Amino acid sequence: MTSAPGDRSRRRHLGVVLGLGGILAVMFTLVAFSVPLYRLFCAATGYGGTTQRVLGDTAVQSERVVTVRFETAVAPGLAWRFEPLQKEVKVHLGEEKLVYFRAKNLTDGPIVGHATFNVTPDKVGLYFNKIQCFCFTEERLDGGASVDMPVYFYVDPALAKDANASDVDTITLSYTFFQSADPAGAEEMSRFDPARPADPRRGAADFAERCAGCHSLTANKVGPALGGVVGRAVGWAPGYAYSAALRQAKLDWTPEALDRWLANPPAFLPGTKMPIRVLDPNTRRDIIDYLAHESGRSDPTRAANLTR
Repeated sequence: MTSAPGDRSRRRHLGVVLGLGGILAVMFTLVAFSVPLYRLFCAATGYGGTTQRVLGDTAVQSERVVTVRFETAVAPGLAWRFEPLQKEVKVHLGEEKLVYFRAKNLTDGPIVGHATFNVTPDKVGLYFNKIQCFCFTEERLDGGASVDMPVYFYVDPALAKDANASDVDTITLSYTFFQSADPAGAEEMSRFDPARPADPRRGAADFAERCAGCHSLTANKVGPALGGVVGRAVGWAPGYAYSAALRQAKLDWTPEALDRWLANPPAFLPGTKMPIRVLDPNTRRDIIDYLAHESGRSDPTRAANLTR
C-alpha cells in the first residue's frame, strides 16, 4: 500500500523542520557555552595573555630575573578607586611573590565588583601563575571602605626554555574592575582587613584550597594528618615518614610556630621538604584558627596577634 502524495510531502516538511530545529538547538547550546568554553581555552593555552591558576609554587627558582609591572583601571559606572601599591617588582623565575592592590568604594553603599585580567606580552600568559587573587571571585566592598588586596604569583621557569619568549624581560599584569553582573554569593572584601577577628570558616575554605591537596585532618597523604596539630609535637603523626629536619625538631606546633612555618618552611626549619608557602598573613591566621578549632585549642586573641 503506497502513501498518498500529501503524506509524503508532510513527512518531508516535518523532516526539514526537525532538522532545522536540531541545528538551532546546537547553535543555542554553542552560544550558551561559548563564554565558558572560551575561558577554558584561554586558561589552558594562555591565549590573549590569560594567566594560569595554581595551588602553590613548587618550581625550582632560576637565576633569570624579569620585571613585573602593574596596571589598573576602573570601568565606567563603577565608583571605585583602584590602584597597585607597587608600580613594579623584580622576580626570579620560579620565585613566589606577594603584591598588593588597593580598592576604595567612593559611595555610601556596598558595591559588588569583578576584575578582569591579562598579562602582556600575550605569549607569557601560559607561564604566569597566580596562587591567590581577588580576581577569582565577585568582590563586595562596603560604602566608603578601603582594603588592600593580596595577589601572589610566580613566573614559571619554563619561560626560559621557550625560544619564542627569549626576548621577554618585562611582563605587565593588568586588571580592570567592572560592576558585577552577578552579585549573588560575592565574597566580602572585609576579609582582607588585618584588624578583623580570625575566621575559622574562612580558614576551612583556605585550607581546602591551599592545603587539602597534600593534607587531611584524619589521614596521612603527601603530608601528615593535621587533626589535632595545634599543641602537638613537631614531627609526630602516627605512620608518617617525616624528614630528618622535622623528626629532630624539639618544638610544639603553637599558633606562632605554625605562622612562621607557613610563611617560609625552609627558613623556619632548614632541610624540610615542604615546598608550599602561604605569604598572606590574613590567610595564615585563618588557616591556623581553623586548625586550632579542629584541635580544640582556639584562642581568638592569640590568632589576632599573628597579623600584627
